[in-house]
This record gives sequence, structure tokens and C-alpha cells, in this order.
Amino acid sequence: MGELAPKSTQIMEPIVVDGFATTRLKDLLAWAQKYSLFMCPFVTACCGMEFMGVTSPRYDLSRFGAEVPRFSPRQSDLLWVVGTITQRQAPILKRIYDQMAEPKWVVAFGTCASCGGFYDNYATVAGIDKIIPCDVYIPGCPPRPEGVLDGLMLLMDKIARRDPRPAVVKPRTDPVELPGHGLVQLGKKRESVG
Repeated sequence: MGELAPKSTQIMEPIVVDGFATTRLKDLLAWAQKYSLFMCPFVTACCGMEFMGVTSPRYDLSRFGAEVPRFSPRQSDLLWVVGTITQRQAPILKRIYDQMAEPKWVVAFGTCASCGGFYDNYATVAGIDKIIPCDVYIPGCPPRPEGVLDGLMLLMDKIARRDPRPAVVKPRTDPVELPGHGLVQLGKKRESVG
């Protein structure tokens, strides 16, 4: 006779009983959704160039299941908001978000989409979370491709855990100071090398 496998905290951990592997349906769906993200880019500003670079073969988003962009919100479940959102664009962004089917996720690509960037005026929205809910914030002006990949993997983890809280990509650190080269670790004051 088969015995129950020890309980695990891992997602999609099968339970083996009499030679059959079982799991919860919601865990199976979360696993499948994590690897099949149909993205819809909403590109408005200069971060669009970096977004195009990240979606190129060099960084290979297809390995994450987010390869081909869909330009119809009805065929998408991941909305990339790339760049500055103005007050005139806000209702359009809201309409696009509302047209997406559930489940849906939103990524703020760059500082302008995350918090308004260096724009502090009446015409700019200070972050897309003023209009629609956001799941992952990727800071940077523009964000580095590695940061974008970190943000995508962070979103995939959120989907698998079914975590509704927003997340922020943590900045990477520079290398530690090398003697005679003048490189310093991020956060330390640069001193003259002499």
C-alpha cells in the first residue's frame, strides 16, 4: 500500500497515494499561468526603446513564456506600462486595463510609470497605481535589462504564490572597490584616487 508523502511548502508538490500523484487544481492553474504570459505593451515614452531591446533575442523572454506581444488587451493577461502617463492618456490606459480578461497583471516599466519620474506637473500622472492596480514596479530611467528580467521573474513568483501584494524590483549593487581602480560599492562616497 502507498503512503502519504510528507507535507511540503513547495507549490505544485504532488501528493502520492497508491501510485497516483495529485495536486490542487488552483496550484496547477497558477503553475500554468506563470509560464504563459501574453503581454500587451502600452508604450508611451523613451523607455520603449529599452523595452524593445529586452524583447529582442539577446534576452530571450520566450524562456519565461512571455515571448510574443499581443496588441489587443482581450488577448493579453500581462499589461506592460512603459513610460510616462499623462492626464490625457489615463482614461485610455484604464479602458485597456478594463478590457483585459481575468486573471490580469500589470508591470510598471521605468521610473515614470512607477512614480511619475522627474515630471512634477499638472499634466503627468504620478504613477500608474493612481489609475489601475500595479503588481510589479521596475524602477530605473530606463531600467536595465537585468532589472526587467528580475521584475518578470518576480511577477512569475507572485502568480505561483497567488500573492496580491505589489512588489518592487530591488536595485543591484556595483562591484566592491578594487585597489588602484577607483571603483566603489554602491552607497559609498567616491574618494579621489591618488
